[in-house]
Amino acid sequence: QVQLVESGGGLVQPGGSLRLSCAATGTIFRVNIMGWYRQAPGKQREMVAQITSSGRPNYADSVKDRFTISRNNAKNMVYLQMDSLKPEDTAVYYCNANVYTDMWTGDGYWGQGTQVTVSS
Repeated sequence: QVQLVESGGGLVQPGGSLRLSCAATGTIFRVNIMGWYRQAPGKQREMVAQITSSGRPNYADSVKDRFTISRNNAKNMVYLQMDSLKPEDTAVYYCNANVYTDMWTGDGYWGQGTQVTVSS
């Protein structure tokens, strides 16, 4: 019923930048916290950044001062601006959102993932 669709991944050189986008569509009453997670092969999925509906961000220590999360509540979208990328940022990045489909029913949803590869 609720779909999250990511875009913006790709191949970039170390020190480069990418901007990820995620759109939530479907039957949506309200979108609360939205965020980005990533998973590299053989590693556990980890939180990269999240942002409340009022715009308060939270970042993993490994990406602080390099990544910026933002959102557009009118469009039910969340973005991740990634600067000064490092090879260790290489992973599949997943969008996550806590979505209420009515005033009582809220649940977490995941996008399909988008590949980010940082390599020279």
